[in-house]
Amino acid sequence: MSTRLVAASREGVLLLTLESDDGLPRIARGVLAELAVRMDELAPTRELSCCVITGSERAFAVGADIGELARLPATEAFEFSREGQRVFRAIERSPKRVVAAIRGYCMGGGLDLALACHARIATAEAVFAHPGGSLGILTGWGGTQRLTRLAGRARALEMLTAGRKMNAGEALALGLVSKIVSPAELLPDACKMSGGVSSVASQ
Repeated sequence: MSTRLVAASREGVLLLTLESDDGLPRIARGVLAELAVRMDELAPTRELSCCVITGSERAFAVGADIGELARLPATEAFEFSREGQRVFRAIERSPKRVVAAIRGYCMGGGLDLALACHARIATAEAVFAHPGGSLGILTGWGGTQRLTRLAGRARALEMLTAGRKMNAGEALALGLVSKIVSPAELLPDACKMSGGVSSVASQ
């Protein structure tokens, strides 16, 4: 299932929504390319003061598009990894605040994306995981470093090597997310955290 990055802006907030037909957004090359464009546009645009990234009701994002990745030659797969690192670093270093608004699953490359944001807010049913370890692969988008800094070495190793899932309450206790809210409050509160206004959520 292809994933689209849908952009909307209102009253200074850039809202980026990951959408897919099955409600399980995946991060493919096209999504990375669009994220790169949006981050490049965000910094110099005076009309935009901040950004909120979100997904569907089922998932923020469930990782890289493995189907697409499996079809890539080794050299292109390596570049895909490098591009993910570059884009997520641009998010992390953005001079304007970027907040991840998380519902449902936030896994693999999706968790890497959330970790690159300046802050994260989640609903109670959110689930965080890096399942690659159980598949014999390790994330290549900076999650090993960012997760360790936020959750601590022991918990990060548990998630990265054993694929352990973390619920929203655990994520809040570890500082992985700043706040747990209801689904109705998610986007309005994310906009407030980003420094914008909540009315963008009504779009």
